[in-house]
Amino acid sequence: MPLRLRRAAPVALLAMACAAAIASSEKKNWFDDPFFQVSSGAHGCPVPEGPLYTAEERRSQMHARLERGTSCWLEGKCSDSNAYRYDKVLAPKVQAALGAVPGVKRASVWAVVQRRWVYLQGCVPSRALAQRLTQAARAVPDVELVVDDLMIGTHGKPSYALAPPRTETSPRRKE
Repeated sequence: MPLRLRRAAPVALLAMACAAAIASSEKKNWFDDPFFQVSSGAHGCPVPEGPLYTAEERRSQMHARLERGTSCWLEGKCSDSNAYRYDKVLAPKVQAALGAVPGVKRASVWAVVQRRWVYLQGCVPSRALAQRLTQAARAVPDVELVVDDLMIGTHGKPSYALAPPRTETSPRRKE
């Protein structure tokens, strides 16, 4: 092997290792979980990250998701053998139900649907609106549970993971 190639080999290996590390830390919606914004009226509301996972988190989630999805069917709570298969059908129904709640336009609300569970995230002007949103989502047939992660107002630390701040040079993520 010529000397020039021997010297280039470690650099090439380092470049490949760096590329692999970056790729493994990239977050994606690996499971295609429905994630959508219902309203955007509370300016300055912390934007949720959504159902994004690194490749490593994806691997650790796979077994648990299989188990949880199947246990619903085994317990007789689902007619489908995988609770996650309900999500794509439920999402537009949940979105319509939440969008019809009076006062929702004054809030910034996002929802994630996973295994018949609806996670509400964002900011609302009052606890009463948060309760109405929770009730509306819970009333959708086949929704098993609603998790209220809504903040009152736009100040404070939300209980949900935040989307990375966008810069002018960073591309927009597609959900």
